[in-house]
Amino acid sequence: MDIRNFCIIAHIDHGKSTLADRFLELTKTIDKLKMRSQFLDQMDLEREKGITIKLQPVQLDYQLSTINYKLNLIDTPGHVDFTYEVSRSLAAVEGAILLVDATQGIQAQTLTNLHLALEQNLFIIPVINKIDLPNAQLEKTVKEIEQLLNYESSSNICCKPLFISAKTGEGVEQLLCSVIKYIPPPTDNSNKPLRALIFDSVYDEYKGVIVYVRIIDGKIKKGDQIEFMGTKKQAEILEVGIFKPNFFPKNNLETGEIGYIATGLKDIKSCKVGDTIIIQNTACDYKIKALPGYKEVKPMVFAGLFCKDGSDYSKFREALDKLKLTDASLFYEPEVSQALGFGFRCGFLGMLHLEIIQERLHREYGLNLIITTPSVAYKMILR
Repeated sequence: MDIRNFCIIAHIDHGKSTLADRFLELTKTIDKLKMRSQFLDQMDLEREKGITIKLQPVQLDYQLSTINYKLNLIDTPGHVDFTYEVSRSLAAVEGAILLVDATQGIQAQTLTNLHLALEQNLFIIPVINKIDLPNAQLEKTVKEIEQLLNYESSSNICCKPLFISAKTGEGVEQLLCSVIKYIPPPTDNSNKPLRALIFDSVYDEYKGVIVYVRIIDGKIKKGDQIEFMGTKKQAEILEVGIFKPNFFPKNNLETGEIGYIATGLKDIKSCKVGDTIIIQNTACDYKIKALPGYKEVKPMVFAGLFCKDGSDYSKFREALDKLKLTDASLFYEPEVSQALGFGFRCGFLGMLHLEIIQERLHREYGLNLIITTPSVAYKMILR
């Protein structure tokens, strides 16, 4: 009953990362001396561009009425090219804060992300941000939100819009109390056999593939023998823990918690986002069904990527495999060009996605690439 899992959804630049910063300060999760703006945006690229590219979970500890609550927050991107990151975050939580900028009102991604959240049957807390700005249009924004939510006519809308300023901190504590009040705790399935949903993953040279999971049923601890239902791969757990927001090891993870599992696997393709983790050899005994995963995302923009130095090809393949772990929407297949040699035809969700992937390959893996002119795939029906 003391766990709340929620995320922040909004259009780009409506103040998600700033609100996450206020939550971190309010709950004293981060030491004041270490605090900086956009704290959950871990990549240099995110800080330079002022946008969130990758989802980032963090556990906040907050005391209310003598109860210590564990609030698992997932900060999500706002740009349309990273909608897949948002959809994965929504599958791991029970509720969402729908953030709307008082100066701009409801915009395209506000609608898209709201529909994604309602499809997952999440509880929604509507919030109007930036009320401290002189050009804030509060009455107009309230009407827009009410019209939108009336149109949706969903019983999952928790309350009337709340007013906050993520920059100054006004109204943020009341919002945190509303999260505890309106977003329901996870269902207690602790007596059931383990089922954990993978919603993200990263690669570590020493610990192998580290998967980010939401424990749906049962519990898990270090040393357990696990199995991935989709790929049938088996592994022994090296470490489990929570996000503070860095990895913070624990003895175990219980029902309803969000955390990470170090699998020790070096075979990157064994762990797929959306897969279900169970204890080895329990699928038949308990007739365990895999959790509903995610729809396969369709790339919109295609381009050929080739190394300037042909000898980097194997390094390039390995880099794409590792990048696919942290960005499940990336699509790639081998391609050969008479002029450019061996490379990959890659699919992206948009031009910003292409730019980010190119920059990450250069910064994180030291690859200098040649990129062909981006194009869109067409399917032609000849009559």
